[in-house]
Amino acid sequence: MAAGAVARRLPLRSRLRFTRRVWRMLCLGLAMASPSVLAAEDRIVSARYSEPTTRYGHAVLGDDVEYGVLVLKVENTGPGGVFAQAVYQKSEILIRLPLDHVFEDIAPRLADVDGDGKPEVLVVETDAAAGAQLAIYNAHGEKIAETPHIGTRNRWLAPVGAADLDGDGHVEIAYVDRPHLAKTLRIWRFRDGALHEVASKPGLTNHRIGEDFITSGIRDCGAGPELVMASGDWRRIMAARLRDGKVTARDIGPFDPETRLADALACR
Repeated sequence: MAAGAVARRLPLRSRLRFTRRVWRMLCLGLAMASPSVLAAEDRIVSARYSEPTTRYGHAVLGDDVEYGVLVLKVENTGPGGVFAQAVYQKSEILIRLPLDHVFEDIAPRLADVDGDGKPEVLVVETDAAAGAQLAIYNAHGEKIAETPHIGTRNRWLAPVGAADLDGDGHVEIAYVDRPHLAKTLRIWRFRDGALHEVASKPGLTNHRIGEDFITSGIRDCGAGPELVMASGDWRRIMAARLRDGKVTARDIGPFDPETRLADALACR
């Protein structure tokens, strides 16, 4: 999974009128079930944000609308699920944040971070007082891992993507910490059920204030994964690698505001 060069913010959605923080509407019979009865075969097939809100008002993504709910669409094709029979099931799980939190993001991202063959969901979750963090949710609607919040209100991070960046068998997740201020690439490894920071490098960015998209991604041109983004001054395209716990970045050409990273991500 990679956060693409043209990944754009979701359009404003109509407010959903639900009252439970996490609940599940089953297409078979419209029955209700709690996360505790979900089966191991459950797989997230899509995710989206809902319940737009202006309660935070940072407006870093071009408007002051963020989201209060994460909606997971889950499928189950095996026995032992909510209905103890081998039938095809679809359901939705809603994760509603407390009023002092929002999803400050363009769209949720699916990535298998624990290596079980099924995707988790990566989101940017913001605390009104402490700023943004990267969080991971599973098919039960549970937050299974998170980075610390940046620590200050109106401080944000922009995801780059997730992949095994150094070939160690564990998935790393990359984002730019405060792409307008600190402009620091940070890489975290998911291991033993938690995120551990393994490397960082300043002088890189992937977002400008007011843009409703993130300019970065992951490519593999035959020599392993590279993180592609812009230099801190937006003049050059940079390709970064993780090796032996360190990040190295190389200049691969001028940054064109019209084409952005399309050619670079396509290895052209």
